[in-house]
Amino acid sequence: MTSRFIPLAAVALLALSACNNDKPETVTLTAPDPQAAEIANRAPVELPPAMKAEATMRCKDNSLVYVTFFEGDKMAVVKLAKDGPATTLKAEKAGDPLVAEGYSLTGSPKNINLTAPGKGSTSCHQ
Repeated sequence: MTSRFIPLAAVALLALSACNNDKPETVTLTAPDPQAAEIANRAPVELPPAMKAEATMRCKDNSLVYVTFFEGDKMAVVKLAKDGPATTLKAEKAGDPLVAEGYSLTGSPKNINLTAPGKGSTSCHQ
């Protein structure tokens, strides 16, 4: 009976020796991403700045203006009415006036000077 197992053991060892044991087999549930190389070589994306402050300000003409300031001091969003349209004002570098068509804003979240279409220039404070 022992002589029967020797040929079977030899056949089993021979079959196992044919396996490529150098590389483990990796099994995944997902197919490789066809755009992986394109995504890896893509330029980094610049995220928009974080919100710095949001202020409701009273102006010298007794009107209210709603301003959202962003980190980096190169962008602000202005609304002339609470439910009115928002206008994004931008500057090339921090410290320059924030501008958009017909708008100009300088100042800080406490005090600003604002020029708006149809309103002229006015100072506003929180």
